[in-house]
Amino acid sequence: MLYENGEGVAQNYIEAFSWYSRAAERGDAYAQNNLGAMYQNGRAVLQDPVKAYTWYCLSAAQGNTNAINNRDNLVRMLTAAQVAEGQQRAATVVIRKAKNR
Repeated sequence: MLYENGEGVAQNYIEAFSWYSRAAERGDAYAQNNLGAMYQNGRAVLQDPVKAYTWYCLSAAQGNTNAINNRDNLVRMLTAAQVAEGQQRAATVVIRKAKNR
């Protein structure tokens, strides 16, 4: 969050993306939501609504209310195929994490 908003450090979306990615892969719901927002808005990455939806789904599954709202707003702009792809990607992450336990 510090790098994304430039709080106490120079604003750096690439650095923010790096830190969010690490935390999101470890299951941090807050980081997953923020990573989704970066994909949705194209900050430090190419805009990718399916990846955004995937990260929002993972965060929402942990009860993150911001992610639930973000996911529900984004889904209105996606095709059924994009939603299915995002859900499949999220399920793949969950399965991969379960296997690594």
